[in-house]
Amino acid sequence: MGKTAFLFPGQGAQKLGMGKEFVDEFSEARLVFEEASDALSMDMESLCFADPEAKLNLTEFTQPAILTTSIAILRVLEAKGIAADCAAGLSLGEYAALVYAKAFDFRTAVQLVRLRGRLMQDAVPAGIGGLAAVVGLPIERIESLVTETQDGFLEIANYNTPMQTVVGGEVQALEGFVLRAKEAGAKIASLLPVSAPFHTELLKPAQVGLAKELESIQVNPMRLPVYANVLGDLYPGEEQVKALLAEQVASPVRWVAIMNALLADGVDTFVEIGPGKTLTGFVKRFDKSKNAFAVENLKGLSKLLKAK
Repeated sequence: MGKTAFLFPGQGAQKLGMGKEFVDEFSEARLVFEEASDALSMDMESLCFADPEAKLNLTEFTQPAILTTSIAILRVLEAKGIAADCAAGLSLGEYAALVYAKAFDFRTAVQLVRLRGRLMQDAVPAGIGGLAAVVGLPIERIESLVTETQDGFLEIANYNTPMQTVVGGEVQALEGFVLRAKEAGAKIASLLPVSAPFHTELLKPAQVGLAKELESIQVNPMRLPVYANVLGDLYPGEEQVKALLAEQVASPVRWVAIMNALLADGVDTFVEIGPGKTLTGFVKRFDKSKNAFAVENLKGLSKLLKAK
């Protein structure tokens, strides 16, 4: 019998209306949104469902909104008796994985990620840095192109799949990199609509600020294995959580390594919990034979429950 892994999405998965079907249908989800609103002194339902002030795509608000949606859906799955053997999350999603593992509670996590978002946005002035996605070139070729860059700082930010990579750095360097990637045969090479070079060394100021905030956080023993973005493998223990979460904002997301580790550890069913289907799509890039479910709405929940 294979294992099940819960996967939690990161920034970029946000969409207006996310989580609404679950809040309307299940008290477990509604309570999570209420807890987030209380913890952050804001109306989380209004942000996610209506966004009257156009804040949903601002990093400081995007991150707690996605985390809230993911945990709201998770609570519904738990109420339905759906459980996992291990958990992982892409960047921001790692906080949801740690909440599921009971390393810390949701209230602590949602407050942390709002601060995390603010620190990440403020680390580099707008217009200075960004990210670019490349599809269709192997990682080795991307690494060569990055090394060859002479017109500014550039670094790999996300190792998403063997043929999909995100590069971060200074805008001028990114623009030149995109052109070279296209010349090298990339199917897609384009700048992403973000205003900071997340997961690169340029985010070191955010790492320092987050580390200070994490000092006062109580981290509990994890009740199941969680995979760390920085390591591309399992957390050795709860004593490493604070350091790795701080380091994560200025370090590459090693999702390729995480997926390879999950498959090697015998996971054959993946359940993506939260907005979007990005991680479900990534699973299929590694092994199409594995079961992959995206639970972002009631239709996805129904498919999962029928399969179980």
